[in-house]
Amino acid sequence: MSYTIVWTELGESKIFGVDLIKDAEQKVKIIRESLKAASDRQKSYADLKRRDIEYQVGDKVFLKASPWKKILRFGRKGKLSPRFIGPYEISERVGLVAYRLILPPDLEKIHNVFHVSMLRRYRSDPSRIISPSEVEIQADMSYEEEPIRILAREVKELRNKKVPLVKMLWLKHGMEEATWEPENSMKE
Repeated sequence: MSYTIVWTELGESKIFGVDLIKDAEQKVKIIRESLKAASDRQKSYADLKRRDIEYQVGDKVFLKASPWKKILRFGRKGKLSPRFIGPYEISERVGLVAYRLILPPDLEKIHNVFHVSMLRRYRSDPSRIISPSEVEIQADMSYEEEPIRILAREVKELRNKKVPLVKMLWLKHGMEEATWEPENSMKE
């Protein structure tokens, strides 16, 4: 009699096991559908900000320097190391998303073809370029700035003293390049 009870229990657990498998498969299906919906939602948000970037031969670009942190250093170390170096000129488009750059001799160890994600457009600002004929450059590569007039005055209060400041307009510079200087250093 105990022998038949074992068979009965085994038969019931077998049926329970089939239901368990079907239940697990149903839950996996629901989980997959939820993950697909979340992935599609994230993709739609990401696609709103996505833009295809194209450069032309002759364009100037900055090159992302962070992947080479451990191999090459560009001037400074750690947090102060530059994120982008350059600008470098594009010499050729290699594929849909790759460009060949003209690199200087000190970067000859690096392959000169880069993915578009490693590049950032260089926009020159002609107002920042000063021609040497406009400025008298001394032998030590320095030049003297000439103040034109005082635009404003202000007193900066520190803990122990008051510092008088003046906003100076400089020769061959625009209003946006006026600077605050200590008044005692600007004796005319």
